[in-house]
Amino acid sequence: MGVGGRKNARRAGPTDRFARMTEASSIVEAGRGTILVINGPNLNLLGTREPEKYGTSTLADVEQLAASAGEQHGFAVECVQSNHEGVLLDTIHAARQNAVGIVLNAGAFTHTSVALRDALAAVQLPAVEVHITNVHQREEFRHHSYLSPVCAAVIVGAGVFGYKLAIDYLAEVL
Repeated sequence: MGVGGRKNARRAGPTDRFARMTEASSIVEAGRGTILVINGPNLNLLGTREPEKYGTSTLADVEQLAASAGEQHGFAVECVQSNHEGVLLDTIHAARQNAVGIVLNAGAFTHTSVALRDALAAVQLPAVEVHITNVHQREEFRHHSYLSPVCAAVIVGAGVFGYKLAIDYLAEVL
């Protein structure tokens, strides 16, 4: 117990999440494994950030959509969102032991992060890059992705439905 009789709180890191995921996955042993859905910077603001571009669905809505799609195909789905590149890297690295595929919306890191590209290549899991908007209809700097060359598929412009499409795709190739 901490000060004032309260439990000591500690923010769960990616390793903690995957420890829990492993425990939960063992309950669903008959399933096909776990798909990791990773959302990068600013995606925690879905539903309020530029709804004319990103729609009104919240991150919780996206996570529920992904979980439902995974369940339809016999997969568990673990969702992680972070605004910090290092957390995303650690999450991808940990996926080697705990996931069978990755759905990744890296947000702005898509256009800047060689580190995320290298992490995806290193874990050798099928990954699907997802973007809610059609990045090719937006600013020029959003047209290049460091991640696409190491992803099995790329889905852009399908709104949050793109997450379901990504899981449907992984279900076909896994």
